Amino acid sequence: MYWTLELASYLEDAPWPATKEELIDYAIRTGAPLEVVENLQELEDDGQPFENIEEIWPDYPTKEDFFFNEDEY
Repeated sequence: MYWTLELASYLEDAPWPATKEELIDYAIRTGAPLEVVENLQELEDDGQPFENIEEIWPDYPTKEDFFFNEDEY
């Protein structure tokens, strides 16, 4: 299983929190690449919903990861 920023971005607007099966269904319905569906299928499923993308890919960048001063614009 591998994630890239592009692949993970397909799950940004997923209906969080969501179970593994709900995420797979969402990825298929929204036309995400096959790699996204395969990555989701490889996740361990303990029956608990995932709260956000960071639970799936801990390295997913958040707004705090970018040094962007919104006050300047």
